[in-house]
Amino acid sequence: MDPLSEVLSLLKPRSYLSSGIDAGGEWAVQFSNQSDTIKCYAVVSGECWLAMEGVLEPLRLEKGDCLILPSGRSFRLASDLAIPPVDSKTIYQSVRLGSVVRVNDGGGLLLAGSRFAVAGRHAGFLLSMLPPIVRIRKESEQAALRWSMERMMAEMYEGQPGGLLIAQHLAHMMLVQALRVHLTEGASGDANWFVALADKQIGAAINAMHADPAFRWTLQELADRAGMSRSKFALRFREIAGETPMEYLVRWRMLLATDKLENSGDSIAMIAIAVGYESESAFRTAFKRIMGYTPRQFCHGREQIAQTADLGTGR
Repeated sequence: MDPLSEVLSLLKPRSYLSSGIDAGGEWAVQFSNQSDTIKCYAVVSGECWLAMEGVLEPLRLEKGDCLILPSGRSFRLASDLAIPPVDSKTIYQSVRLGSVVRVNDGGGLLLAGSRFAVAGRHAGFLLSMLPPIVRIRKESEQAALRWSMERMMAEMYEGQPGGLLIAQHLAHMMLVQALRVHLTEGASGDANWFVALADKQIGAAINAMHADPAFRWTLQELADRAGMSRSKFALRFREIAGETPMEYLVRWRMLLATDKLENSGDSIAMIAIAVGYESESAFRTAFKRIMGYTPRQFCHGREQIAQTADLGTGR
């Protein structure tokens, strides 16, 4: 599995809200408390502004734009950013899943969207590996996504049997396609994993680590995969990924281990071998250093959560 697919797999995105916005006149909507979510939008018609927390310049969105917001940051959509916004909860509180909400009777902007909930104990970290905003503006790529966008809106408007499920599958496809296009075009911005993956040489080393995380990688072997000298590779990796290659490798191994502890019946010893550790003790030490607790404490915490859930549901 390639690195992007693996990260999305660990995030386990599930679309739990697919809907649209049909806005007209002067309007502004604030979307707060977006933690552990990914938003996917497509502008079917009209224009609006997007302003995101932590991003200096607002974006002017136009017809055909496809947009992914993976960071979970608060953001605002508006016809004019000077207009005081209303909270998104006030306009969505009575909206049926898969339907279109109207603001000021609509007629200006038509926006199709889906909100993905992500699972896992380390969703926040995994989301930080993705760029805060992914915008697809290249016409040829928009054309590839346009059918999905229009079909999703049609399903939401028509209300046919199975329409919500179709819209959710289309939204998943748009999410992966938009991230893939952004990656292929060469991601840019502050140092992060996604920028590193887009770099041809550094991305080759990351792909190697993901392809065989249990291999006893050395800095020299990873540099060879990147086609660089060891010193230049180490410097370049840190510059664009924000951490050293070995730090990344260990942290990725621990995320894989966490997923196995959470979703498999494998023993700790088996998981240690699967992620590249010859002894359980060495694995436990690394796990606690990176995650802040031992594998057994992690498993015990999950058992307590499950027991609490069982009591809460009366099972």
